[in-house]
Formats: sequence, structure tokens, C-alpha cells
Amino acid sequence: MGSELLKLLLADDRYETVKLFSRSKSDISHEKIEDYVIDLFELEKYKDVFTADEVYCCIGTTKAKTPDKETYKKIDFGIPAAAAKLAKENGISTFLVISAIGADADSSIFYNRIKGEMQDAVLDEGIAKTHILQPSLIVAHRKDNRVMEKIAEGFMWLLNPLLVGNAAKYKSIKAETIARALIKLANNGYRAVIVTSDKIRTLGK
Repeated sequence: MGSELLKLLLADDRYETVKLFSRSKSDISHEKIEDYVIDLFELEKYKDVFTADEVYCCIGTTKAKTPDKETYKKIDFGIPAAAAKLAKENGISTFLVISAIGADADSSIFYNRIKGEMQDAVLDEGIAKTHILQPSLIVAHRKDNRVMEKIAEGFMWLLNPLLVGNAAKYKSIKAETIARALIKLANNGYRAVIVTSDKIRTLGK
């Protein structure tokens, strides 16, 4: 997801500089990139350089990669919440974050609840232009081998044509589609705060 977004931002003449805050240096070398290799759990230490016109927060993990629930929450809740807090403090007026379909702070399902709590924390900052994207299963080329996700992707490929009407938001979605939607949302007057997967697909065409 993040790599797809980065490619689009670098190719877009509206963006002069792209700041990357991540655990490792980007594989892409480009004159627009400012790379900040940091401990994302200590994002607040980098307030002085956390300046921009827009923030795109694409951080996220999976149950398979992060089975420890405390660490999972630090990633999926803690990092986006800290980024939104810094954005507000530094006067950044546009904040976009990737959540997930089914996110609900009152859910009995841990993973849905964490995403819902993250959404609430982001909204509590009151950033003027906030968009929370809720994609369904994301289809992307990944370096790590996620066997169960590949199985799910194959299943969804068969199921997608049957999902119509209100069920359309459950169709799987490509990472590049989400990336295109993110940039479109940041650069127009789209008002919806919560953007469901079917709307993401339309925006990202």
C-alpha cells in the first residue's frame, strides 16, 4: 500500500517533497524523498520535522505478523493516533489514514475494536480535512509470504462478481486503487470522513 502511494506522489507535480517516516530506508531513490528512519513508537520525538501540507498514514500489521495483542495495539492504534496528534499540533490540515472494513470501537472482535478506537482517536484531534478509509481485503504484491491472505484473495476473486448493492463494499480491492483514492481525496472537496471500500474503488478508478 505505502509503496504504491509513494510512486504516485513522486510522479505528481503537485508534490515537491515527500517525507517518509518509517522503520527502514525506502528502496526508492528520488530527489523528492526525505527519509526519516525512526522508531515509530517514539514518533513524538520528531515533532520538529513532522511538518507538511498533508499526512498519509498507511501503517498496519496483521495477526500473523504480530500475534502479541499489546504490540498489535501499539502499531495499529498507537502510531496513527500519535501521527494525528502531531499533525494537529503542527497545523497540518489534511490527514488521511487507512483503517479497515468492520472497524468499530464497540466490537467484541479485538482487531475490529482496535481499528475503531484508532478512528475515534484520530477524529478527536479535529483536523479540518480528515478522511478515514475502510478498505476490504487488500490485494497487493508483498515481500512477505502471507499464505492465508493469498487463499482469501483467490476466494474473493470468485466471490467479487456476486457482491452487488450494499454488499459491494466487501469486494477485495487493489492497493494501487486505494493509493489513487488517497491522492484524489487529499486534492478535492470530498466531504465524507469515513470512506468505505466501494467508495474507495470509485474514487481510485
